[in-house]
Amino acid sequence: MKRRDFIQQTSATAALITLGGLGLQSFTSGSKTTKITILHTNDVHSHIDAFGPDDGRNPNQGGVARRASLIQNIRNENPNTLLLDAGDIFQGTPYFNYYGGELEFKLMSMLKYDAATIGNHDFDNGIDGLLAQLPHAKFDFLSANYDFSNTVLDAFVKPFKTFTKDGIKIGVFGLGIELNGLVDKSMYKETVYLDPVETAQEMTRILKEDQKCDLVICLSHLGYHYKNAPSKISDLSLAKATKNIDLIIGGHTHTFLPKPTVTKNSEGKNVLVNQVGCYGINLGKIDFYFDADKNKAAEGTSILV
Repeated sequence: MKRRDFIQQTSATAALITLGGLGLQSFTSGSKTTKITILHTNDVHSHIDAFGPDDGRNPNQGGVARRASLIQNIRNENPNTLLLDAGDIFQGTPYFNYYGGELEFKLMSMLKYDAATIGNHDFDNGIDGLLAQLPHAKFDFLSANYDFSNTVLDAFVKPFKTFTKDGIKIGVFGLGIELNGLVDKSMYKETVYLDPVETAQEMTRILKEDQKCDLVICLSHLGYHYKNAPSKISDLSLAKATKNIDLIIGGHTHTFLPKPTVTKNSEGKNVLVNQVGCYGINLGKIDFYFDADKNKAAEGTSILV
């Protein structure tokens, strides 16, 4: 794709959304603005190749090579970019059946992913199978509500990680779905599931107060929303029950959002919730803008690969 065409295609973003109840004057007055770009995927499910031209649903869409080109173009436009994944990297094509996840992790490392969380299908070769592939992943796995202390994954998975881009400190933490009833116990063994809302409250306290992060992101594999099970924790209910999360990048429900959902947190402030379907067909792109006082606004879109 020509660079000019790419820029035109990705410029159809959502309107600028203020975070923290701030006005837009900081971003329209001509003062210095720092732009941080967050790129993200979810539920790629071992789809390495693009869908073929005769595919009934997704002809000529997806593929790691095309995603790599898009990511590189965006990084060329803005070096202050993070690339994140919200889980279910494994299971869905013969690549996983044959290589066990090695190829997926090697390619994500080549694309220079910064972090990922763990989805339920990432246990499909068992916790030992996941551990065996971790040497191929040159990025961190983040999960704050899976307690791996009595498993082989202890010390291999972090609850959160911070990044600094052009003076902006970004905190990212991970949350996973309840495995009991979804994954056979023999696959995840002694992994303990912790309440995601309580965990998120603790993570945001650490990242906002202790780590002094300017931007807090939750990598979630909880699912976007459960219409027929309102009591089940989802990204939307998590956003409403917590504070200090700026962006929830979701997975699990294969929900395609053309742009982020804007909802309110427990303090009535805006939270962005985004998810980009599945199989690597789309790449999520959220741009955050910070003024000199670190007030922030954001806009986002989903890019068809």
